[in-house]
Amino acid sequence: MMKKNREKKEKKIHFPRLHRLRERVSRIVTENRVLNKCYFQAGIIAFILMLIIEGFEYKTTFGGFVFLWEHPAPFVINYLLIYATLTIAWLFRRRVFLYFVIFMVWFALGLVNGIIIRYRMTPFTTADLQIVDMAFDIMPTYFSDFQLAVIIFGIAVFVAVFVLLGIFGPRRHTRVNFKQAVCGVLIASAVAAGGWGFGIKTNLVANYFENLWDAYHDYGVPYCFVTTWLRRGVSRPANYDKQAVDAIFTKEEIEGQTEYTNKPPEEKRPNIIFLQLESFIDPTEVKGLEFSQTPTPFFSSLKQTHSSGYLEVPVFGGGTANTEFETMSGMSMKYFGPGEYPYKTILKEKTSETMAYNMKTIGYATHAIHNHRGAFYGRNEVFANLGFDDFTSLEYMNYVSKTPKNFATDDVLAGEIFGALESTKDKKDYIYCISVQGHGEYPTTKLIKNPRITVTGDITEEQKNAWEYYAEQVNEMDTFLKNLTDELKAFDEPTILVVYGDHLPAIGMEKEDMKSGSIFKTQYVLWSNFELEKQDKDLCTYQLAAEIQTRIGMSEGTLTMLHQNRDQNRDYQNNLHMLQYDMLYGKQYVYGGVSPFVRTKMKMGYAPIRIDSVVEVAGKYYLKGAGFTPFSKISLDGEILDTVFVSPTVLKLQEEVDPSDTARMKVSQVEKYNSILSTTE
Repeated sequence: MMKKNREKKEKKIHFPRLHRLRERVSRIVTENRVLNKCYFQAGIIAFILMLIIEGFEYKTTFGGFVFLWEHPAPFVINYLLIYATLTIAWLFRRRVFLYFVIFMVWFALGLVNGIIIRYRMTPFTTADLQIVDMAFDIMPTYFSDFQLAVIIFGIAVFVAVFVLLGIFGPRRHTRVNFKQAVCGVLIASAVAAGGWGFGIKTNLVANYFENLWDAYHDYGVPYCFVTTWLRRGVSRPANYDKQAVDAIFTKEEIEGQTEYTNKPPEEKRPNIIFLQLESFIDPTEVKGLEFSQTPTPFFSSLKQTHSSGYLEVPVFGGGTANTEFETMSGMSMKYFGPGEYPYKTILKEKTSETMAYNMKTIGYATHAIHNHRGAFYGRNEVFANLGFDDFTSLEYMNYVSKTPKNFATDDVLAGEIFGALESTKDKKDYIYCISVQGHGEYPTTKLIKNPRITVTGDITEEQKNAWEYYAEQVNEMDTFLKNLTDELKAFDEPTILVVYGDHLPAIGMEKEDMKSGSIFKTQYVLWSNFELEKQDKDLCTYQLAAEIQTRIGMSEGTLTMLHQNRDQNRDYQNNLHMLQYDMLYGKQYVYGGVSPFVRTKMKMGYAPIRIDSVVEVAGKYYLKGAGFTPFSKISLDGEILDTVFVSPTVLKLQEEVDPSDTARMKVSQVEKYNSILSTTE
């Protein structure tokens, strides 16, 4: 009897339905263990990444913990963002490989941001990905050969690990439960998005950055970097429509623009020169530094005798193009996406109202000059959308001296400015000149053995070396400025010159170190070779061009009119935002629906390059002509030939060609990366 009961009991236990139910429960428990393991793994990796990324940002080993302690809510928002990206690995059997790839993407973001802050004092944004070609141009300036070798080695190690994990890395033996994995990814993404939205709504984080450097420090690198990707261009104002745009200007303001008070007659209108000096400040504006002599004696004297003031610029340590865009256009960068470079976005495809276009409407010739690569920031393409007739870059200059860091010195610019003035004797000239001599990186080793200006103060030996190098450069720039004004004094046309620095140098200053109380303020001086009353005032760069026009009794341009009436307009900033959107992204109501600005047929170089003859000497061909520079290359049917620059009037061809081909030879200006900027007709 007992044997039968035992057999009956065993038979019940092995009942098919009960057996399948037990297997299903076992499978669910096992899968949940796997899923719980995924939750735990992603959580640990996300936390470690946050500590690493913020450690790079705060420039200290424990920077991540400092960020967690000082900004706990932003830390959680950033943590959730990283966690959500890691959940992508749950969808694949090669989970370890995907974790590695995602980890390295975030790690690279933190590392690159830390490096860029170290050398440029401005955080890494998605806009920097659009100018990655420039990085290869300036990396040798910022890094030694050893550091470059370390970078290359690091990249090689990453590639090797990537390949090895891809081939030999572990993989799950069971199939991925896509329903659970997708559900996990969606939940993590929803939580991250919810935390993001809650943070913005409760002001724990911001989606508008007044100060990009402070934003990265306070809100976290991952959050800020992604925000620079999500926010591009000028946002549409809530009340944007034709009626709102039409209401910005009163009838009296519009009529006042056409007959502006004291508007000079055409023959008395001055040439207008903007001289934007790279990283230029009066170093005595930095607290705690003592100099053996004043580094910028002439600029300092001009501040005492001519109109001057602080100039609020949109960038710090780098980003020259955004300062010049504000100055040219009258638009404010704070209404664009954080860290955005309009030169690399909207201005590649659209024209924009600028002072150059406005001056052209009253007969001015318009010139841009820069003693650096013409293709840097895409200026050789963008300046045609900003109203310039010609653009003279380094590739069109001769007799250029170099700094110890291999940048062109600014003394070459005086001759280029006068060359542009004299190239259009029948017209008045608007010149926008951009210098490069003061460009970083500033060496922390003693590069100048016997500096003319020595620096003392509560600074390290490395900082002392950087400041003495910088003082040497701005002292030479100051000498160039004096020589330029001496020549302009004798020039037989009325000329106004506005001089300013585009941003502070990246030598580790903070706002407490500056007498102005800000790292976003340089100084400007308004000089002229005719009598002009001294009127000191502080300005923003987007107000500078309008202020110049005010001083000479002119009011050309829509934004000029807005800035000239800013003191009487309580909606000034709202109207500036409205007009920027309307002009570049909206219906262009302010222009009657159609922009009046057409892309110019801009020439590279104010002076034409020409070929006068081809001469054969001892089996070698020589091209004789005018306007040649060390960047001039002989070309044949678009192919660049091996060329030797002999002089501004002679080029020597090193290759052998068929004599019948010589008639088709041309001269091309070729920049350092072999891009052709222009070719003779």
